[in-house]
Amino acid sequence: MYPQTERKIAALVTAGVVPGVSYGFINRHQTTTNYLGARQLLPEKKPLKAGQLYDLASLTKVVATTTLILKLQEQGRLRLDDPVQHYLPAFNNAQVTLRHLLTHTSGITGYIPHRNQLPAPELTQALLGLNVGPDFGRKVVYSDIGLIYLGWVIERLLKMPVQTALIQEVLRPLQLNNMTFTPEKARCVPTVYEPTGRGLVQGIVHDPKAAILGAHCASAGLFADLADLLQFCRFMLGDLMVTTPPISQATIASLYQDYTGFKGGRSLGWQLLTAPDQHVVLYHTGFVGHFILIDGQQHNAFVFLSNRIHPTAPNTAYLALRDEIVATYLQETNGKNK
Repeated sequence: MYPQTERKIAALVTAGVVPGVSYGFINRHQTTTNYLGARQLLPEKKPLKAGQLYDLASLTKVVATTTLILKLQEQGRLRLDDPVQHYLPAFNNAQVTLRHLLTHTSGITGYIPHRNQLPAPELTQALLGLNVGPDFGRKVVYSDIGLIYLGWVIERLLKMPVQTALIQEVLRPLQLNNMTFTPEKARCVPTVYEPTGRGLVQGIVHDPKAAILGAHCASAGLFADLADLLQFCRFMLGDLMVTTPPISQATIASLYQDYTGFKGGRSLGWQLLTAPDQHVVLYHTGFVGHFILIDGQQHNAFVFLSNRIHPTAPNTAYLALRDEIVATYLQETNGKNK
């Protein structure tokens, strides 16, 4: 369907940049999928196949958390310009709003000593005690913290752990039946391999904050297969009819604009990319090695899943190659090779 893009994806696997890739395209009403390479290399090599679950990392932020925040906005239970402090009184800044959290413009900053060793109550207290720096409202600085806060806002409104709320309010209505916070280990594509530490990390969330906060973390923690992410994309494109959609198509259409106030390239939750013909698309990445791209104008989507930190992190060489794949895809979908 997209030969140049697919060649670059295959080259990632052939060159050993990633062990394997699961990817899929939606082009109008046609969907194609492919699986290349291995699901793990160490301690032994195992093949990659359909139906295996990936640690979605930060894709959790847009697939689940942003969607539920938008649902609560539609219901009038919150407003984008509500101060965070209204919902989380322990947070000490009255200027930061929910919009700032969604657009990564809150300026929240600070160092938490021994962060990854703290128990959940202490980590929660430390995160809420962070300060707001000079970037507030002026610069996009991508951070997990804003989406963790938004998870706690959801908990305050719905009176349940945020991960329970995300399942109940987003995943089940969209029939994302393989998407879960509690995966079956054997079905999961492993992330890192730590021979002197945790060994093969499989079916356990890789993100340290998510591991500590557990059911109270909305920034990471979801696991899913390729099919469920493509189903989510079909919903975002208006092609999936469900009994109780979490958000309206009008709300989805409203996402294709910048919400930072200074052309920061961020929508609510989502990053905005500009296609060659200057229309914008929704985009988000996940640290483990994923991205999802949704193009409402062209009625296309691209889901890419890998475990680029296997066997070891950080594998920064992958990042520039990922960006090349995205750029190539946007060129091909712009009508040049159709």
